[in-house]
Amino acid sequence: MIKLEHVTKRYLKATALKTIHVTLETGKIYGLIGSNGSGKSTTLKLIAGLIQPTKGSIEVDGIRVDRRIAAKVSYLSELDEYYGFYNVRQTIDFFASQFSDFNREKAETIRDYMKLDPESKVKHLSKGNRGRLKMVLTLAREVPVILMDEPLSGLDPMVRDSIVKGLISFIDLEHQVILITTHEIKEVETLLDEVIVIKNGEIAGQCNVDDLRYEQNMTIVEWMTKIYE
Repeated sequence: MIKLEHVTKRYLKATALKTIHVTLETGKIYGLIGSNGSGKSTTLKLIAGLIQPTKGSIEVDGIRVDRRIAAKVSYLSELDEYYGFYNVRQTIDFFASQFSDFNREKAETIRDYMKLDPESKVKHLSKGNRGRLKMVLTLAREVPVILMDEPLSGLDPMVRDSIVKGLISFIDLEHQVILITTHEIKEVETLLDEVIVIKNGEIAGQCNVDDLRYEQNMTIVEWMTKIYE
């Protein structure tokens, strides 16, 4: 479980988040959506312990978040932060050496599904293939929290659907909670259990996706558009 209470984050004079209250339960896949600069990436970085809130508290599995929370959180950043001189296999080896929860067999299964050549140098990978590598490394960790910041960014639209369908088979929903930020909302809509809209650093809405679809007869994009009107 992830719990944010009274969370505010300021950068100098700019306020990225304003008094956020939200609880995310194990066994669900959440989508965090909103316009650029709304506070999505800041929220993930706070949960990952990469930055600290100006006010409020954040807990993961009942533990107050600091940098050591990396033992419980696997974080896919929107940035590329890997050694370019390694090939794909060496990068997987490196991550396996850094995280005791890293499942090497699972990593190879995901790598094969993502059609990544193990001998390809990271510096020679396309943006889309670097995105695939990030998913391999993130999903191979057996931790209670998976955070994914724009995981489909740079992927060819033709392969996004197959990647999204594959993601569900690599997630352990009995023991994990997944939080995804994305602009490719239509592609991940079938994957999500709940969606949270963030606007100007505040939670503007939270809804069960099935309720949205069957009771309100709306897509996530239509719902978000209505909130942003």
